Amino acid sequence: MFRIKLFVAMFTVIVAAAKEFSLLKAESPAPKIEQTPLGWPPLELEEASQPITEPKSEVPSFTVSASVYFPEPAQTDDTPYITADGSRINKRNPGKHRWIAVSRDLHSRWGGNINYGDSLWVTGISDQLDGLYVVRDVMNRRMRKRIDILVGKHDEVMGFWKNVQIAKLD
Repeated sequence: MFRIKLFVAMFTVIVAAAKEFSLLKAESPAPKIEQTPLGWPPLELEEASQPITEPKSEVPSFTVSASVYFPEPAQTDDTPYITADGSRINKRNPGKHRWIAVSRDLHSRWGGNINYGDSLWVTGISDQLDGLYVVRDVMNRRMRKRIDILVGKHDEVMGFWKNVQIAKLD
């Protein structure tokens, strides 16, 4: 009988300690990240009922060349799954991010007007690759007037395109 009472007392203490240190909560201790669905066109536009395929004409656009890259050391630096701004790339499906790298002459750190986190509307490649991208990386300094689209090895997308239009969205 004494053993049972001792066991119940120990169990009660362990449960109380676990509750105190929130070990029994179903929530993750990781910080919560607010996710908002990414849609085009943005809901703020008053013409949201009409389909929009390109940004408004007031947005300045640039003509660049485009290519694709994989997150591997041969095409990046020695940390292929971490971009220049510190974002981490999903190893299983890198293309789902819709991230791009821009050449240094386009980036604001080297005199351009595009920053990390800017949204760019890309057209002139293909139906699969045209659309909205976020700038997360920069390219090697030898590249000029160029963007690199992040894709996975198994996405079966390869190519180099000239006369690609990019427009910075606010």
